[in-house]
Amino acid sequence: MIEIKTHRPAVKEQRLLGRSGTGQFLGANLVNGQLQQVQRAEEAIGVNFAIYAPEAEALTLCLYDGQQNEIRLPMKKDSLGIWHLLVEGLSEGAQYGFRAKGCWSPDEGLRFNHNKLLADPYAKEVRGKISWKAGLFDYQGVKRSEWQPNLEDNQQLTLRSVVRSSQFDWQGVSRLAQLEVGEVIYETHVKGFTRQHPAIPEALQGTYLGLCHPAAIAHLKKLGITTVELMPVTSFVSEARLSKLGLKNYWGYNPLCLMAPEPSYAINDPVTELKTMVRELHRAGIRVIMDVVFNHTCEAGSDGPLFSLRGLAEKDYYLLDYHEGHLYSTNYSGCGNTLNFDSPQTLKLLMDSLRYWVQEYHIDGFRFDLAPTMARRNRQFDSRSAFFQAVHQDPVLSQCQMIAEPWDLGPDGYRLSGFPKSWQEWNDRYRDGSRDFWRGNHEQLVDLAWRMTGSSDLFGASRPLASINYVCSHDGFTMNDLVSYEHRHNLANGEDNRDGDQHNLSWNCGVEGRSLDPEIMARRAQAKRNLFATLMLSLGTPMFLAGDEFGNGQHGNNNAYCQDNAIGWLDWSRAEEGSPGRELQSFVEGLIALRKHYAVLAGVCQDDQGNRHHVVFDWFTCQGTKLHASQLPEQREGTLGIRFRFSDFNGKASCDHPALMVLLNNSNAGQRFQFPDIDQNVCWRRVLSTAQGNHFKREVVLNHGWFDVPNQSIVLIEEQKFS
Repeated sequence: MIEIKTHRPAVKEQRLLGRSGTGQFLGANLVNGQLQQVQRAEEAIGVNFAIYAPEAEALTLCLYDGQQNEIRLPMKKDSLGIWHLLVEGLSEGAQYGFRAKGCWSPDEGLRFNHNKLLADPYAKEVRGKISWKAGLFDYQGVKRSEWQPNLEDNQQLTLRSVVRSSQFDWQGVSRLAQLEVGEVIYETHVKGFTRQHPAIPEALQGTYLGLCHPAAIAHLKKLGITTVELMPVTSFVSEARLSKLGLKNYWGYNPLCLMAPEPSYAINDPVTELKTMVRELHRAGIRVIMDVVFNHTCEAGSDGPLFSLRGLAEKDYYLLDYHEGHLYSTNYSGCGNTLNFDSPQTLKLLMDSLRYWVQEYHIDGFRFDLAPTMARRNRQFDSRSAFFQAVHQDPVLSQCQMIAEPWDLGPDGYRLSGFPKSWQEWNDRYRDGSRDFWRGNHEQLVDLAWRMTGSSDLFGASRPLASINYVCSHDGFTMNDLVSYEHRHNLANGEDNRDGDQHNLSWNCGVEGRSLDPEIMARRAQAKRNLFATLMLSLGTPMFLAGDEFGNGQHGNNNAYCQDNAIGWLDWSRAEEGSPGRELQSFVEGLIALRKHYAVLAGVCQDDQGNRHHVVFDWFTCQGTKLHASQLPEQREGTLGIRFRFSDFNGKASCDHPALMVLLNNSNAGQRFQFPDIDQNVCWRRVLSTAQGNHFKREVVLNHGWFDVPNQSIVLIEEQKFS
């Protein structure tokens, strides 16, 4: 047992009892007398701190008392490069950080600067605000060759880590089972969804508790949403450049500590409030997926700020390359740096973080931003990478839903359909194919035909659910803006409209931007119904962006990452009773209910005997002629029929479930569709039309074997055979 005093004589002397502790588990953990982790603060004798910094010469734990005085405690290093210390008498809520002392040699990946307070990579909570001043940087000097250590102390400029217990009352509510069929994913932003919701109390708007308010849950349930995909809720930092422009990072794709929830979405306690949100969504039967950013951190490029990893073990945590004699961060993320998954320590941090979210927050799955980065081995994408193998064998994570954004900016970074079979992937070819077809490119019909039938050309015939089908996501136009703007309008972002994708495949229906012209409004409403119907009548897993169901817009901004204001927040006034937005929302609700009603749209079913039946499909012309894949490129009239039906593995059609025929007509005139395989023991019913009128009216098709489809619309026909 040793006694440690504060390092500043001016601070009132405090005595803390400390001993070496253990490096068995990283982070700040409440422990008992046997150095075992405990969940409850009352069971603990103190807090064990452990941090990885193998090349540091000394590590100091910095604690803060009620007057924010800093108390520095030396730590002990073990043979694995982990520094550790047990502080007895310390409990939950204590604020802390670390200082690392060692060699200053940026061109060797050694950037130790004892003047800089560093956040714990394993912190369970962070507190405070960032002040963008020179002290946040560990170097001074303009030219790289002139860099010297920045001796200014940064403790008043940066965030602090907070000790947390894992205690929480789940009230018997547990994680939900992964859905094999019937899933509908709703991508949303915690703050953006709730900030202007009129039925959510003002104090809860923009918060975790707002998203689980009864009004929010009622909206999700009424829509038929099964799964909410949250844009980043791990702690993040806004960039200095945005601060100078009077903006800030709104989306959150700039992470700090991978296990700490973003504090700005909380009223008082981000840990408890995020867990409460998950619990209440689960209680309502809604699964929760987190969008995680594990490809880079907020420390940006080599000339970026110092917050945590760079000051502890830059060579372990980041990919680095020599350029003109100097060592620089590799930038496969477009954000300045790339995490190094050749490093066992980086892989451990990622796996520990994922497992923590599942075990402590009951998260049901993850969507991985720029996922190829985590699968790179020696800079190259490897479908058998250590990361994939670690997930596959992990008893916790292997049971979770894993979704990849299948591209990054590194070598051969576009890897759609390259992920393990148990994974799902954002399918941008679905997005582009559906957009291009409905904006009038009939040559795109061949791609749309494959996308609507589960992208079997990409994922194989037996894996339709691997494709996450979407038309719009957070990244790009909303669906309303997709059919209202030909060009991006991003001046508010402060980059002279240079940011954001130029390849939007959008169309404005005759007028750029908002219009009160009834004809323009009708065209746009029709286009949105067609896009939503395409999404919900396709094999695969549908996902859509929050607010698209009632026509939310962003004034033509297709990159609202820095718009933490009315541009980025959902405009709930568009969903008011009697508005066009409410009409669209009712249509979307009906579509989702229709999709859930017909098992054939899920792609797989199981009969009473336990036999699995898979969907088979036919393409056919409006004359009723079946099409082979090789004939699809010849179809350029803007019309296509698709029939979905169940079949067993012997190819025998199932009579237990009706077949469905999707009739697409994007020509400028109505088109009569002849049905294929006309049989006298068949009954046809129209169950959906996106054209004006009663969209979901069920009516028997009396004119045996054909149906007239209005121009620029979709019709769904139910085909029931009788034995």
